[in-house]
Amino acid sequence: MLLRSLIPFLAENRVTAIAIAVMREELDNQPEWLTDLDKRIVVVEGGATRGESVACAIGALPDDVTEIAVHDGARPLVAPELISRCIDLACTGVGAVAGEPMIDTVKRVDKEDFVTGTPDRSTLWSAHTPQVFPAMMLRAAYSKGYPVATDDASLVEATGGRIQMLDDGGMNIKITRPADLVLAEAILSTRDSD
Repeated sequence: MLLRSLIPFLAENRVTAIAIAVMREELDNQPEWLTDLDKRIVVVEGGATRGESVACAIGALPDDVTEIAVHDGARPLVAPELISRCIDLACTGVGAVAGEPMIDTVKRVDKEDFVTGTPDRSTLWSAHTPQVFPAMMLRAAYSKGYPVATDDASLVEATGGRIQMLDDGGMNIKITRPADLVLAEAILSTRDSD
């Protein structure tokens, strides 16, 4: 999955450095395919939380990068065109978050899972990755610390950064459950037959 996640970023000529945050045991046992893949890649030890891991990766990037993309290795179907669109938008000075408009009705629930409300889905999106920001904007957000946040856009929002959503078409799925692997294989077989 990691290799499939990396290849589209390596194909984008504006990507000059990639930092991958891993657990300590993975840092000590890196596969040869990763260490020999590309000189732009550096593997660093991550932290105890997602935010700490992203902060470690940001800290390993050169100071002169002008945009920083954060991407989940669990999203191996990211399209090269989506990466380029996100970078293009971040180059204008705003954050770019790949995602898709909500198509399901969303329910707000209490601690016992009783419904307490139904937000208007026309204003809701699922946020995915890549999330690309002007480097100064993302570094400033992380300089405030990294409280529990499920994505980097939340931290940038909290520091007043402007963020725009980009529709990723729904094929940029995250592999978190066994059913996601089945769906990913189906998507890949369709791509391979094109």
